[in-house]
Amino acid sequence: MAELAADQHVRYIVTVEKKKDSFESLVMEHIRLNGAYWGLTTLDLLHKLHAVGAAEVVDWIMSCYHPESGGFGGNVGHDPHVLYTLSAVQVLCLFDRLDVLDIDKVADYVAGLQNEDGSFSGDVWGEVDTRFSYIALCTLSLLHRLHKINMQKAVDFVVSCKNLDGGFGAMPGGESHAGQIFCCVGALAITGSLHHIDRDLLGWWLCERQCKDGGLNGRPEKLADVCYSWWVLSSLIMIDRVHWIDKEKLTKFILNCQVTVYYSYHCYLDNHTSLDS
Repeated sequence: MAELAADQHVRYIVTVEKKKDSFESLVMEHIRLNGAYWGLTTLDLLHKLHAVGAAEVVDWIMSCYHPESGGFGGNVGHDPHVLYTLSAVQVLCLFDRLDVLDIDKVADYVAGLQNEDGSFSGDVWGEVDTRFSYIALCTLSLLHRLHKINMQKAVDFVVSCKNLDGGFGAMPGGESHAGQIFCCVGALAITGSLHHIDRDLLGWWLCERQCKDGGLNGRPEKLADVCYSWWVLSSLIMIDRVHWIDKEKLTKFILNCQVTVYYSYHCYLDNHTSLDS
């Protein structure tokens, strides 16, 4: 079994951030704040958060803030959206810098996106999705402002998206999908409402996402994708059914997804980046 190339992962994250004029950076400009959350969380898990300048990151986060609405955009000059607002709050939590926020202003922005049926829109344009229910609840939970919304209606909407197979979709009647299941289970966990879930039925659906190669897919008849290692595994942990999958095979699949040849080449080109503890 391959080993986790921790230092190479750190170097990749740090150097990619510096290449703002690359094609990859330009086409993902609108989701940069969300990408920053995933990258910085990875550094924190690897005990390398010090590889980036905290003050610089916080300053950039706040440059994405819209004081008139209380929301954050995905990058400087982009419209506010609940997803990027959560990412901003999560990153500020990583650096213990929630003090830079007008917490009630941000919370009011998120709470204002709740609809009459309990669902949440992603932004002023009104798209509704169970992802946004989780995102809104997670943001308000981190800010200790859950009291600003109608919690019962929020729970009722999520429960209305539950399917006969135990899973959840993006909307009532929507196909069960591992990403949506994570969001719905997470939303119910935050609100103390996991009793609405049939843990055995959902656990069976989730454990069946493990493919022959050990990886996990997002729905039946799809190929394994390393991202579902997070969505499926986290959901199984929340409902206490993680022991239903083969952890060793999943670990091997994840480690085999490392592109170490690319990392080695990238590290050679950017060997000026320091990873000293």
